[in-house]
Parts: sequence; C-alpha cells; structure tokens
Amino acid sequence: MAAPGKEAALILIDVQKAFVEMEAAGHRRNNPQAVANMARLLDAFRNQGLAVFHIRHASTEPGSLLRPERSGFEAIGETRERPGEAVLVKHVNSAFIGTDLEQQLRDGRHETVILAGITTNHCVETTTRMAGNLGFDARLVDDACYTFDRVGRSGEVESAEAIHAMTLSNLDGEFATIETTETVLAALRHSAAA
Repeated sequence: MAAPGKEAALILIDVQKAFVEMEAAGHRRNNPQAVANMARLLDAFRNQGLAVFHIRHASTEPGSLLRPERSGFEAIGETRERPGEAVLVKHVNSAFIGTDLEQQLRDGRHETVILAGITTNHCVETTTRMAGNLGFDARLVDDACYTFDRVGRSGEVESAEAIHAMTLSNLDGEFATIETTETVLAALRHSAAA
C-alpha cells in the first residue's frame, strides 16, 4: 500500500452494539479480532491527526436492534468517537446516501478512504462500492470487518468466512484495494517517518 498522507480518512461503518447482541444471542461470525483491529486503526489515525468518520445505522424497521432508541444503536466501546470526530447517521446500506459524507471527504481533500466495520456483505460492501464509484481510492481492511453465517436461498447455511471472502473477491480491484490492518499501519508509519 502506498503510504497515505494527510488526505487519508478512516471510515468506521456501523460498529454498533447490535452486532455484539446478535453474537451473544448465538449468531456465529468470522474475524474474532476485527473490533480489536478497528481500534488499532482508530488509534493510529488519531495519533497522526488524520480524519476519522464514524457511521451509525439508525434502522427504521420496527423490530431492529439498530433502532436509535435501543441499546444496539450505541457504539462498541473501544471504537467510540471522541469529541471533534464526525458521526454520520444513515438509514440505508450506503454511508453516502442521506448523509454529507461525500461532501465532507471532498472538502477535506480526503482522496484515500480506509474502510472497516460491520457487516462485510451489507453496509461495508455497499459503502465501499460507492466510494470506488465516486472516485475515491477505497481501501477495505480484510481483518477489520466481519459478518455472520447466513441461510442462503437454497436453505443451506453459508458460513461467515465464505460470505466475507466472496464479498472481498467481488470488491477487489474494481471497487477497492483489499488491505490488512498490518499493511495500513505499516503505511501510516512510513508516512509519519517521511
């Protein structure tokens, strides 16, 4: 990865307690280290004074854990925003729809966007596709996002690992570059030393 300069921004997508509650209720996920990796990325961006955008999903579905009045709407502790960091609330899959995310990125001259969050094949994927389509240098961090097992159209359980891998395969090259936490952190270190 080329070292991101001051134009880089971290976008954390839907890192909310609803997904912790789903896991506690027995839903199986992949990438058990993902939230810790999100926190590492967040710390690195903060330490270098780089832009951070926190995205929250406010569901309009009656029974959703992500409704704003429910505990699931809250940020997962180690990725909670600090004063001065942007928090944008969305109601659909893409963080670019119904928010001013694109305008804030363009105003800040953030050409490179580092994306991480939950879930890989829903809001993370949709936001990543739009970032690429809008002309941003989108970098999706493989080990800093996750998803859950899902019953497919055939009625068979599709594993979180397979869904995650296929999502990244679909995005790689056309919409985004797939990174790891380590490649992003190494690029940030290189940029800071330059």
